[in-house]
Amino acid sequence: MTMVERWRKQLNFDPLPPLLTSRNEAILFFTQRDLLGKKEMESIETLWQLSQVKKLIRKQQEDGFWKYPGGDTSIRSRENYNQLETYRIIGELVEKYGINKKHPAMQKAAEFLFSFQTEEGDFRGIYGTQYAPTYTAMTMEILIKAGYDNDPRIEKGFKWLLSIRQSDGGWAIPFRTVGKKLDREMLHSEILMPDLLMPSAWLVTGCVLRAFAAHPEFRKTKEAKDAGEFLASRFFKRDRYSDRQAVNYWTRFTFPFWFTDLLSSLDSLSYLGFSVDNPQIKEALDWFTNNQEENGTWNLKLTKGRDKDLLLWMGLAVCRVFKRFYK
Repeated sequence: MTMVERWRKQLNFDPLPPLLTSRNEAILFFTQRDLLGKKEMESIETLWQLSQVKKLIRKQQEDGFWKYPGGDTSIRSRENYNQLETYRIIGELVEKYGINKKHPAMQKAAEFLFSFQTEEGDFRGIYGTQYAPTYTAMTMEILIKAGYDNDPRIEKGFKWLLSIRQSDGGWAIPFRTVGKKLDREMLHSEILMPDLLMPSAWLVTGCVLRAFAAHPEFRKTKEAKDAGEFLASRFFKRDRYSDRQAVNYWTRFTFPFWFTDLLSSLDSLSYLGFSVDNPQIKEALDWFTNNQEENGTWNLKLTKGRDKDLLLWMGLAVCRVFKRFYK
């Protein structure tokens, strides 16, 4: 039995036909590389020439950022909304087209994002003056995937994340642990220190673990393993805090990954050394098996993104996870 056959046998229907018949060149590239294991392929840089990539890059500003397109910016500064938009666009370019630090657009965007890193090591601004373990780690994840894993600024970010862990091994939004809300008064007040004795949040822990999972060394740490155990133990349960607290947020998805859901969590845990012997992981994988459509796709509840091929991207992400767990 080959590697491909084993993971496909865990599913009720063959997921490859809809991916292989897609007209999306990037989806075809990653399907053949990641799922079929084809080694003689064109360079990832061929995807950088696609019209959709060039369209995104044309909108990049000289200083490396993308402008936030609109919405209420009264609470946070326009600059920090631009930080959020730049993170979003770079996520698209890295996850869907394999952009890395060889590309000038990535180089400029990386320096723009690094400009928000504080002396302490976190990336600040999206939550105004307050610490943001979520966006710190999510930004680090994308930069690591773009080839910045050996950058000392990334190591500095990991040291900060490890310093701000809750006592139970995961992470929480610091101002939530002291009962504060994200509002104008808080954003313009002094920085709120976390109560590290309060429970972790699966929402935050899942976001933070993506940075650890992306890094070839930090994914091996005991701290990452312990946080992974916590995350898996929370599958299909309510979160401790009010942000995305309901159980149904586990099965609301997007790609590239944004906040924590069942698929983003399995993706991280598949890199952290977890296996299907863990009953929570097996239960989560079975959820995808049981919710597959007869045509091989997954008609999932999507919360972000307008890409017409988003369900195919989700299907590709599900298949990658299954292949890792059933290697």
